[in-house]
Amino acid sequence: MIAPLGVSPESNLIGVLQKVQARVGYLPPEALEAISRRIRIPLSRVYGVVSFYSQFYTEPHGRHTIRCCRGTACHVKGGGRVLQAIEEELGISEGESTPDLMFYLETVACLGTCFLAPVMMIDNQYFGQLTPQRVKTILRSYRTNE
Repeated sequence: MIAPLGVSPESNLIGVLQKVQARVGYLPPEALEAISRRIRIPLSRVYGVVSFYSQFYTEPHGRHTIRCCRGTACHVKGGGRVLQAIEEELGISEGESTPDLMFYLETVACLGTCFLAPVMMIDNQYFGQLTPQRVKTILRSYRTNE
């Protein structure tokens, strides 16, 4: 799992974790154990880093991460309806993945694009001035294009 990544005792732990997660989609226990052995860092330290940074997942997540903004501007402009539309369209709640592991949903305090409120991100792409119907159209386009 980590052999093809060129991991050595000199490797940067966070960089290795990022590479493994990018390849596998999350960080399973066997990967963390292999990283610990290869980099010669105690497993407890590896878990400490993984649990500290929100970018790391120890359970499978969807291929596409949806981040729905809950900031003040988004809230005032209908962010609650946007979140509800996502949940209804995908049949999941915050912190869950769709059964086919296509999407993972999380909420964030702010996406820093208040002028586009209400906003969501899918992976690294922003979608602004959302309505519930537009949310459903966007999500369906991801399913169609996969």
